[in-house]
Amino acid sequence: MSSRFRRSQSSDPIKYAPGVGARVPPGHRPLGVLEWLALLHAGIFLFWLTWAFGGGSEAMRPKLAWYGILGLLITLTALQDREAWRDGWMRPLIWLWPLLAFNAVVLIGCLNPSFREVRIEGDLVLIPNAVVSWLPSSARPGLALPALWMFNALWIPAFNLVLLVRQRRALRGFLLFALANALALSVFGTAQKLLNSPGIFFGAVKSPQKYFFSTFIYHNHWGAFILLMIAAGLGLVWHHARRHEARNFFHSLAFAGLVALLFLAVTLPLSGSRSSTLLGAGLFGAALIHWLYRFVRDRRRHRESVILPLTGALAALILAAAGIWYVARDTISARATLTREQVAAMVLKGNIGSRSSLYHDTWRMAKDKLWFGWGMTSYPHVFTLYNQQRSVDRLPAFYRDAHSDWLQSFAEHGLVGSALLGLCAVVPLLRLRRRHLSNPLTAYLLAGCAVLLLYAWVEFPFGNLAVVFSWWLACFSAVQYARLHDREAPAPTKAAGFSAPTPSP
Repeated sequence: MSSRFRRSQSSDPIKYAPGVGARVPPGHRPLGVLEWLALLHAGIFLFWLTWAFGGGSEAMRPKLAWYGILGLLITLTALQDREAWRDGWMRPLIWLWPLLAFNAVVLIGCLNPSFREVRIEGDLVLIPNAVVSWLPSSARPGLALPALWMFNALWIPAFNLVLLVRQRRALRGFLLFALANALALSVFGTAQKLLNSPGIFFGAVKSPQKYFFSTFIYHNHWGAFILLMIAAGLGLVWHHARRHEARNFFHSLAFAGLVALLFLAVTLPLSGSRSSTLLGAGLFGAALIHWLYRFVRDRRRHRESVILPLTGALAALILAAAGIWYVARDTISARATLTREQVAAMVLKGNIGSRSSLYHDTWRMAKDKLWFGWGMTSYPHVFTLYNQQRSVDRLPAFYRDAHSDWLQSFAEHGLVGSALLGLCAVVPLLRLRRRHLSNPLTAYLLAGCAVLLLYAWVEFPFGNLAVVFSWWLACFSAVQYARLHDREAPAPTKAAGFSAPTPSP
């Protein structure tokens, strides 16, 4: 019996009679208790974050942080499983070192505050402190510590999917739940928009932003979240389209997934998010090219005509575009007019407007503490010292975010902290090989993550907790799905009378 087969069999929590375990494929064995706990904990957290204003409620953040950090108890419990250690399931623990190093940098900075907080007539004033220049520092340690707690609370539940989930079917089920939740939010938001609701939850809660959608306070955050869900949905559609369990395509989960994706796609222009709409069109365009390539190749291989199916696909695409225009035409027209006005103003001024000054001043802030930055959540408080813009009434303009997550990361964490943040994702991704990207679900999940990283150059999608959590869920789900493909793949056996386990569908 091959070593791979012995490893997959011994990792099963259920004890089979001699010879019976060999006939049970790894992907069809029941989930263990810790697997269920990891999936339920992450699923409830995702549901809570998305319906609670995308995590935008300051009053609810402490509760969210405490709930998320409970995932650490699941992680610590998993460490007691000796069989998991022996069978190699605990190897992802090595990936924790960038997270631990990032925590250390932030905590050291909190012990080296660069400002002293003083109250003068009720107003908070920050007075510069003498700091140890070669160590990390923090402008406001009292805000950095809760922010670090929240980051860990978002990262650990997503990491538990890699550490504990040992079936691809379970991961697909989790992603289906995430897609169903996004669909419910989309229907809710569309109804709210079409009824011209003055606030969130049909006017029950006043939004601080004019352009809100569904339960999200800021439409671009909604767009970023939906981009990740569309990427996951495209991967699931590809997976089910290649199966032949249904009577025909129109009675399959793939067709149901396409209908769900259409609902998600409508909300991008309907929310008024122009950048997300363009990126969503790019995702669908890439998926269409992928499908056309595979379809034409397979039809030619079997010497079948491609004209009629392609005509039908083109007609369906035109109908979908017409449906999106019919639902969102007013919002599309209004945002198109605004875009033309902004472009004309940029041409007249010869630059990109206030964004140019914002990015320039943010980079000046970053350069002054290039290695370790000003500390977590320091941007809105320190940037006032660098901001050269003035509003119409000649008062300083206040910016809570840099409208570029990359620049803001350099300003707050410096080159060292930003590199450690990147390594929290890169180290697990180094586990992947080229063969893993041939799996559509893994490839589309990673494509969604890449699109959001691209988007973060000119916006701040990671300023939203639901988007951050969804990004880590997509990233770790892609990595674990690829790892499980290797684990569940059939291996040749040398012993007579035994057959290799069949891969999970």
